[in-house]
Amino acid sequence: MVEGRMKRLLQAEGAALFTASLAGFSTLNASWWMYVILFITPDVAFVAYLAGPRVGAYAYNALHSTIGPIVLAGVAWGLGNDILAQVLIAVAVIWIGHVGFDRMLGYGLKYTSAFKDTHLGKL
Repeated sequence: MVEGRMKRLLQAEGAALFTASLAGFSTLNASWWMYVILFITPDVAFVAYLAGPRVGAYAYNALHSTIGPIVLAGVAWGLGNDILAQVLIAVAVIWIGHVGFDRMLGYGLKYTSAFKDTHLGKL
């Protein structure tokens, strides 16, 4: 469990990710409605907790790690500058913003023991 200054540093890192996401998105030719609607999409992972804390933690962590949006941005970059690539970049920027926002609030990656057990401490 992370405490004290280290926890605050990780929360500040989350705030930086969220802020960078907003700044990055503002440079794209995409609708802010897209940002608002897709921002909450990773939270569909909560539904997986109906199958138990183990399944829920795996689903939550899959959608709340920076790995997914970074891979998605890499795929978009590989596609070049077509419309699909632009949409995927926008989705990746929104997704990483969501991850940063959650970290800023102190929501960490979940342990399989319970929803409230996170790498940033107990909720």
